[in-house]
Amino acid sequence: MSDDAMRTQMETGRGFIAALDQSGGSTPKALRLYGIDEDRYASEAEMFDLIHEMRARIATAPAFTGEKVIGAILFEMTMDREIGGKPSARYLWEEKRVVPFLKIDKGLEDEADGVQMMKPIPDLSELLDRAVSHGIFGTKERSVIHSANPVGIANIVAQQVDLGFRVLEKGLVPILEPEVNIKAPDKAEAEEMLLAELVRGMDAIPEGQAVMLKLTIPTKPDLYAPLIAHPRVLRVVALSGGYSREEACAKLAENHGMIASFSRGLTEGLSAQQSDAEFNASLAEAIDAIHAASIT
Repeated sequence: MSDDAMRTQMETGRGFIAALDQSGGSTPKALRLYGIDEDRYASEAEMFDLIHEMRARIATAPAFTGEKVIGAILFEMTMDREIGGKPSARYLWEEKRVVPFLKIDKGLEDEADGVQMMKPIPDLSELLDRAVSHGIFGTKERSVIHSANPVGIANIVAQQVDLGFRVLEKGLVPILEPEVNIKAPDKAEAEEMLLAELVRGMDAIPEGQAVMLKLTIPTKPDLYAPLIAHPRVLRVVALSGGYSREEACAKLAENHGMIASFSRGLTEGLSAQQSDAEFNASLAEAIDAIHAASIT
């Protein structure tokens, strides 16, 4: 797979990134929203079989192509499985021209200083080597900010940037995701602090290297314009963060140069009970709406 072609698509592609990376903790909810209740599976293995079927159905749908979906974030188990008879990452790039990323974080620590840091990632080097062997282009790693605490926000950005350096060393492009909780009472203030810390963090990245950022849609439109313009930032993408698709798209459209990386916002309205024609039409409608909001 050509890293240059993938990088060009991530840098200049007019579209968005699909987040197909629900982990063990969030999978039951994702399946429930898809119309599959917990009484339909008796084990974690069966649960992951069902979520893989859902993800494969999305990835193989006619509208899911690199024309509008320029990238997709995969869960580790998805990377290790096949879609359309090929390893998932290779299917996405070779058949759909969708750039594959891998979620690498292992969940969140308990809240301290108004934030939830990432848990340690055991065997990180081995995981990144496996990602490279699968043809993965980059990674995604999430932590969460709950309040405008300067100590917590400085710590969360330092942890994200440190992990980003380790990913860059393997030739992969990290998506750093310090999410700001949309229900934070001082969300706008937290975002101003986050911006200042991220600019400092991006300035520390060596020339010739670049990362991506996945951020909550800011309260103040275009707040993250300095990051979008930063020479060490390949792309700034937005998470839907619990907003409905309609609300997330409306807010995103106010932020020029920021593109979507939605999970729930993408799968909203999709159901296991839909016929393929209904499912494909519903997904195409979602892709069109998110794409339109991403090219403002």
